[in-house]
Amino acid sequence: MNNLNILYEDNHIIVVEKKPNVLCQSDYTKDLDLLTIIKNYLKEKYQKPGNVYLGLVHRLDRPVGGIMVFAKTSKAASRLSKIITNHEMTKEYLLICHGNLKGHGIMEDYILKKDEISIISKEGKYAKLEYKVLENKDNLSLVKVNLITGRHHQIRLQFANRGYPLYGDQLYGYQDKKQIALYAYHLKFKHPVKDEIMDFKLYPQTGIWEDFTYEA
Repeated sequence: MNNLNILYEDNHIIVVEKKPNVLCQSDYTKDLDLLTIIKNYLKEKYQKPGNVYLGLVHRLDRPVGGIMVFAKTSKAASRLSKIITNHEMTKEYLLICHGNLKGHGIMEDYILKKDEISIISKEGKYAKLEYKVLENKDNLSLVKVNLITGRHHQIRLQFANRGYPLYGDQLYGYQDKKQIALYAYHLKFKHPVKDEIMDFKLYPQTGIWEDFTYEA
């Protein structure tokens, strides 16, 4: 089933790994997207006729891989959306950026989306993240990011704006045709129906990530 890596599934939600360069949902390219892949999986597994409901409550940029949760019911979708709006979902990323970034800190900006890119602008929406450097190697930095707000291209733009573009970022960094080193490795939230805390971690394994050894 298109090598779908399912981390968790129940009657209300399904948590999966989005592979790098896979769309979250269909766009003008008509390339196969994750939403369709999961719908096909559910349709086949449960032998459902007609359309299968699947709620997309958050997104990852096409080149970015990592953990995503989808809602299998409209009730779960509504509650998950509220959790995200209230900043009650932990979304942590690993990235590798150019330069020797040090220590830890907070990045705050106002980000304005313009067509397919974003810019720093006073007319934009407030954007905040927290970061901690895990390792420096060969003028590259491995960094853990806690995303507080979820603006368009936020992590990529905020790091690039400070002179630390992400490795492989074709939009805000160097156009070197390398795979972007940004991965949504940690997702934590309260289950939309059950009284349980859902906590998932998944680490990138291949490419530039192999050059680093870390405990995030």
